[in-house]
Amino acid sequence: MDIRLGNGFDVHRFGPGDAVTLCGVTLPFDRGLQGHSDADVGMHALTDAIYGALARGDIGQHFPPSDPQWKGAASDIFLRHAIDLARSMGLAPGNVDVTLICEAPRIGPHAAAMRACLAEITGMDMARVSVKATTSERLGFTGRGEGIAAIATATLVSA
Repeated sequence: MDIRLGNGFDVHRFGPGDAVTLCGVTLPFDRGLQGHSDADVGMHALTDAIYGALARGDIGQHFPPSDPQWKGAASDIFLRHAIDLARSMGLAPGNVDVTLICEAPRIGPHAAAMRACLAEITGMDMARVSVKATTSERLGFTGRGEGIAAIATATLVSA
């Protein structure tokens, strides 16, 4: 059996806006996240975790930020590509785990919806999808409320 593990990390700074999209769910907020695409830091970290498990680079290699066609793109496009690539290589996601690092917005009330979104995209049962949050105890850029960071782990197994 082929078992592969990948990790991903991403950050986006806050900017003007009235909502953030995290793990495919839009949360009303007094600011937005800045990025070339929709700046979904959770989905970006998970996409990179899958590419990492496949040893196929990172999201920027597959979807260069210099390419205008990805400006404002929904991040599920990137995650679906990573999942399709895994399947083409004879692998399927075994489980995924995303941790969002921020002081605000509050993630807990939205975690189940985020898990459901990621489960749908990856084709997994929600029991294999984890989304959780932590703060950085008011330290660093996340602690000062300047942005959000995310770390993700993905396990891929022989399909």
